[in-house]
Amino acid sequence: MAALGWLTPRRRSATARSVLAGEAAAEAARKSSLQLEREREEAAAATGAAEAEAPAEPEFPVVGDVRAAAFFDLDNTVMQGAAIFHFGRGLYKRKFFQRRELARFAWQQAWFRLAGVEDPEHMQDARDSALSIVQGHRVSELMSIGEEIYDEYMADRIWPGTRGLAQAHLDAGQKVWLVTAAPVETATIIARRLGLTGALGTVAESVDGVYTGKLVGEPLHGPAKAEAVRALAAAEGLDLSRCAAYSDSHNDIPMLSLVGHPYAINPDTKLRKHAKDREWRLRDYRTGRKAAKVGIPAAAGLGALAGGTAAAVALHRRRH
Repeated sequence: MAALGWLTPRRRSATARSVLAGEAAAEAARKSSLQLEREREEAAAATGAAEAEAPAEPEFPVVGDVRAAAFFDLDNTVMQGAAIFHFGRGLYKRKFFQRRELARFAWQQAWFRLAGVEDPEHMQDARDSALSIVQGHRVSELMSIGEEIYDEYMADRIWPGTRGLAQAHLDAGQKVWLVTAAPVETATIIARRLGLTGALGTVAESVDGVYTGKLVGEPLHGPAKAEAVRALAAAEGLDLSRCAAYSDSHNDIPMLSLVGHPYAINPDTKLRKHAKDREWRLRDYRTGRKAAKVGIPAAAGLGALAGGTAAAVALHRRRH
């Protein structure tokens, strides 16, 4: 302030106030700068902590882990729609049954694709129909026909995303199994075509290579799938805590709960909620908002629904 002695008191007072204001502003700027820096550091630390606390996906599947395997549900997980319905369509083409059975298959498939979930009554009806249709036929005959039906109706309905997941397990040197309520013969064909290890499926009774029209035990559905996986794991020497399972349906929660790495694929509403509550991984390969809600693979699903419904309605009109 001594340098300002030549100024008049009024000028000196104004200048002093200016200097004081400048110094105060500078001090405030430094303080605000330090505060902002602290806030940035705290924000960065918080972000880092959140990232550290988030369940980052480990390298999975683990390469070379021979005590690990993967189990995939088939219908609407690996393949759009239900295998047994596609199989029935192929059998109808080969005149294994009449139009009334086709109408029933069409309605069941349309409902399945619209709902995106399994209905026990519909599935049981479909299985009973299939058993009556194949009764008296040779197993080898149905296996040969099944290969053709896969090419005609199933090959183009495989979800690429799910197939990629299965391939990742195979590339890691792990075995990959289908686990499905579909006939084991059909499931085995699909597994072979996809390069998978094998399949667990519903077993139809046969005597001397001919179907009797009965099941061995019960359909491989719900808790039965879990029992099949548990038995296979014991036989194969697998550690289920290191295994993975994939499904779209809440009916498969028992199987998913067995393994250390459960995945909900194209999940129905109940499974989605269950998976989120337990922080299971989710993958949805369906496209479009409506598809995500009801389980229809967009245009393909609507086409199948329209086609199946139109066929059934046309048949109904012819009969009345």
